[in-house]
Amino acid sequence: MSVSILGPASVSSGQAIPLFSDAVQAGFPSPAADYVERRLNLNDLCIQHPAATYFLKCSGDSMDGDGFHDGDLLVVDRKLKPLHNDIVVAEIEGEFTLKRLILKPRPCLKPSNPKYGPIWLDDGITMSVFGVVTFRLHPTYKR
Repeated sequence: MSVSILGPASVSSGQAIPLFSDAVQAGFPSPAADYVERRLNLNDLCIQHPAATYFLKCSGDSMDGDGFHDGDLLVVDRKLKPLHNDIVVAEIEGEFTLKRLILKPRPCLKPSNPKYGPIWLDDGITMSVFGVVTFRLHPTYKR
């Protein structure tokens, strides 16, 4: 799975949209004003470190098992320290890849699609983590 950088996040842009107080189970709550708990800006929800956050678009199917699909938009935070089992964007020999970071018992970048093998990090591979994926936007409606 590859990713392409779309640019740094900007918390000054974006419009606040209604956040309804009721959770939806089998339908959509009435859009009446009584149900609006507050206004929500997705930048406020998705971006903890604006100066260190990037949007990336992924392609490929190596992370399908974790629900990452071709065309998904990722929110990646470079300030977060990557921990065991985090989904990260890593650079390996000049190429970016989206994988799960496994630190023990043997360090690797692990895809979630069984047709791909792990990238073992103790085999002389030069790797740096570009950031930790904090959110993904997956379209459910396509025209």
